[in-house]
Amino acid sequence: MTAPEMPEGVHARYTYRLRVSSTAEKALLAEWDRCRWVWNQCVATSRAAHKAGEECGPARLDKMLTGWRAEHEWLREGASVPQQQIIRDFARSRAKALKDIKARLPMRQRAGMPKFKKKDRSTPTLNYTRRGFRLKAGRLHLANGIVLTVVWSRDLPAEPSSVRVYRDSLGHWYASFVVPAQVEPLPATGRAIGIDWGVNEIATTTSDNHDLPHPNHEKKAAEKLARYQRMMARRKPKRGQAASKGYWKARRQFAKVHKKVARQRQDTARKWAKKVVRDHDVIAVEDFRPRFLAKSTMARKAADAAIAAAKAELIAMARKHGRTLHLVNPAHTTMDCAQCGARAKHALPLSERTYTCTACGAVSPRDKNSARVMLIRAGLNPAGADRVRPGRPLDGQAA
Repeated sequence: MTAPEMPEGVHARYTYRLRVSSTAEKALLAEWDRCRWVWNQCVATSRAAHKAGEECGPARLDKMLTGWRAEHEWLREGASVPQQQIIRDFARSRAKALKDIKARLPMRQRAGMPKFKKKDRSTPTLNYTRRGFRLKAGRLHLANGIVLTVVWSRDLPAEPSSVRVYRDSLGHWYASFVVPAQVEPLPATGRAIGIDWGVNEIATTTSDNHDLPHPNHEKKAAEKLARYQRMMARRKPKRGQAASKGYWKARRQFAKVHKKVARQRQDTARKWAKKVVRDHDVIAVEDFRPRFLAKSTMARKAADAAIAAAKAELIAMARKHGRTLHLVNPAHTTMDCAQCGARAKHALPLSERTYTCTACGAVSPRDKNSARVMLIRAGLNPAGADRVRPGRPLDGQAA
């Protein structure tokens, strides 16, 4: 029996390593050069339309793509599907930037307008819809006769609707398939948990057994990263000169260490999220957006903590296993008392790690108190609390 599917429109990605021959890689890079040219034309067209006070939507760009393909024979030699999809990507990126501008968000929180993609700095990424690829005998066949060998580390749970083929900073190729997300139910436990994000500990919870300590992955790799940065600085080519083999070797080693750190963070977050979801039916988590930490004195440690990655893994794991997850507004969570609901008159400085309620006299670690406030605001422990509102549930889940 197959697992029940989630509500319509909810999808999951399954990513696999690709074995790419030199011929296939040459064809993929040629496709990317065409798509990159289309993207840059969209940027130029959009900027000209903005100056003229005209609209520049995807429908207009699609018509222009038809003209570009008719005008340039080398563009017609490429498949139309990835070129159409990169127009969709451009339109989504532009719409998000315009939405942020309309909402008058601060500059540091806005998504920037699409920019030109440079050949030596842009990462090859090709998107194909169902009519642009097929799977045959375990191999991935793309439009224009490109055949790739997929390393099937696990089976696809359903027929994919699209695929993204991309190359990472180490030169490795991957295929990311989009399939309808399916629920894999876990046994009910009857327990709930509140989670507060931090820097000394990435996640502090109402259960001592489920706290996530800071693993310091980047700090442990700092010596290697510094060594490769010094090597790159010594071998950096002068303006107008080609880089040496030594420079590219040091740059690759630097990227390799960074990739390892990123994978360690993801692995730590995924294992922790699975443990939390397995042991609790309902989760109340702080809807924390850590962008402001990037400009604080804790920027390096906050970046190494990767709070956003841990939060994303927790949300994905809860969705996958059908658990109820509440995203709680973080405002004043460090000032409210979890015992009586009283609010402190002044915000606590970060150096003060113990919360003492002036109303009821309750004393507890600051982050533990905030984690319990998450439960109260989610409506999971409302007794004795005021000025609280239930947190909003995860999309697709019941409150």
